[in-house]
Amino acid sequence: MAYGPADAIDLTALRRALVIQLRHHGDVLLTSPVFTVLKNHAPSVEIDALVYAETRHMLDLHPAIAQVHVVDRRWKELAAPMRLMREWRLHAAMRERRYDLVVHLSEHPRGAWLARSLGARYAVAHDFARKAGLWKKSFTHLAPLPGNGRRHRVELNLDTLRRLGIQPGDGERRLVFVPGEEADRSVDALLAAHGLTPKGFIHFQPGSRWLFKCWPAERAAGLIGALSRRGERMVLTAGPDEQERAMIAEIRDRTDAQFVDLSGTSMLGMKQLAALTARAKLFIGVDSAPMHIAAAMQTPVVALFGPSGELEWGPWHVPHRIVASNDHPCRPCGNDGCGGGKVSECLTRLPQEAVLSAVDALIAR
Repeated sequence: MAYGPADAIDLTALRRALVIQLRHHGDVLLTSPVFTVLKNHAPSVEIDALVYAETRHMLDLHPAIAQVHVVDRRWKELAAPMRLMREWRLHAAMRERRYDLVVHLSEHPRGAWLARSLGARYAVAHDFARKAGLWKKSFTHLAPLPGNGRRHRVELNLDTLRRLGIQPGDGERRLVFVPGEEADRSVDALLAAHGLTPKGFIHFQPGSRWLFKCWPAERAAGLIGALSRRGERMVLTAGPDEQERAMIAEIRDRTDAQFVDLSGTSMLGMKQLAALTARAKLFIGVDSAPMHIAAAMQTPVVALFGPSGELEWGPWHVPHRIVASNDHPCRPCGNDGCGGGKVSECLTRLPQEAVLSAVDALIAR
């Protein structure tokens, strides 16, 4: 397939488009500029999204999105007839929309199947080297991947639009996350209950559901103590995973410093987390969805990176500092810990002092 402007599509002919991203929360948020850019360049098009049910809140208030369709992974637990009925209803709802364009942003085989079955005039995905045959035949356009592999995920997502002849402007590429009025009100009440004021605290999420991305509890406890002695008020959050909450409990056991623990707050969904971090003076965390949410809310970010690469996954279009090891030439390796052992020494050995220096640099800024 030839690449070039000769087969750029006619945007004026588009009525509806479907953007597919069947991955995790952070991946879905990093697709948000795709909707902005496509809507800006084709204002009359209605743009829908297809995501997993648990990630829909990352996009459902995006101003450029008309509808959000969801695949519920719990359908796999249903009896075959019920699962087939749910799948049929989803496909029928998308078929009824009569999409002119399908943009598929991952390697998930469902996207290739939908590109064929929905009958869209145009369909674009990345040209994965290990995908051949049916994959390549499913799309009218394939976007080449960079040979060196070092390109931010946001730009990779936007490359699918570039392949169609759409060149994103610099001001169109920010992440978009809209918490909504209800989330704003609930977080304002929560902060007031703890005596916190907007921009009067640091939001710290030390863990991740991926153990190989976690900074040790003892170093997190030391950081909290050092910042508290400077007069900073600290708010800690965690995901619903029991391992993350256990990490917060261990941090509590390892420091006498006072902090606001919101890790057990059931009301803190993704939208509330976004509203919370939007009110923080600074966010500190590892490579995770909350780090990307902080970037979307334009809260300065100190991000700790280990086996994942900051060039591909770093905080996007927000003031930030990266803390990463210079003593591990193997990083970023992408492995789930050294030797697959769930512990990444390039991350666990990052000193507290390096994180403090990054905090100081951003606060001074």
